[in-house]
Amino acid sequence: MTKVVFITGGSSGIGKSIGEYLLSKGFIVYGTSRNPEKVSNSKIALVQLDVRDEESICQAIDQVVTKEGRIDVLINNAGVGITGAIEEVPTNEIINNFQTNVFGPIAVIKAALPGMRKQGKGLIINITSIAGYMGLPFRGYYSSSKGALEIITESLRMELKPFNIEVTNVAPGDFATNIAAGRYHAPVINNSPYEEVYKMSLKMMNDHVDSGGDPAEMAKVIYKIIQTDKPKVRYVVGEPMQKLSLLLKKILPSKIYERLLMNHYKIKG
Repeated sequence: MTKVVFITGGSSGIGKSIGEYLLSKGFIVYGTSRNPEKVSNSKIALVQLDVRDEESICQAIDQVVTKEGRIDVLINNAGVGITGAIEEVPTNEIINNFQTNVFGPIAVIKAALPGMRKQGKGLIINITSIAGYMGLPFRGYYSSSKGALEIITESLRMELKPFNIEVTNVAPGDFATNIAAGRYHAPVINNSPYEEVYKMSLKMMNDHVDSGGDPAEMAKVIYKIIQTDKPKVRYVVGEPMQKLSLLLKKILPSKIYERLLMNHYKIKG
């Protein structure tokens, strides 16, 4: 039986690459967009969904289940970036980030689970981030939102084992997508105590995305996971140096690791 895949945030970037690759492999693929009517030449079917709106989530899930009879694979990919000093990011932007990166995926999972449980099987893949494994300067809110989704996934895996529903995390590093354009950047404030170092860090973060890997790499990993009977707790996809940073955090004393990050971001202290 051909599997039905539902991808949030499927109109661009990693989500689009995953959707198109899975479509080429014979899957039935539905992506989502807040404004699908504005997306031209999409190879995959798009349905309207805003992960911050539970009504739109339920309508999107119901639309696909009504047409296809089921959802076999849910990929929570929709997310938003955010940068800025912890002290300077407006509270409304912090709330929006967590609504999109944490509460949204939870709401999508809640909407999809009754159907998966009824059919006696399913797979949920949460796209997190390598940044979710560490507190990064000027990316604290992003790191913490992705870290929260990682931990939720760990708990959810165990809760859903009795129902034959598998859950896993896929944590990408930097990929060449339009996430930097859609990211909320707290403005560089003249005479702010963070002005110079934040300005340098912002350029560094944008350069990393611009020179990032091919999103098709993520698509191939997702395909392999779908073909796996018992997925691992997490998968990390990124450049060797990005993966090395995770290993160093495990083996180095915390203060030494902190110093490495500060040196990388040129923070004196």
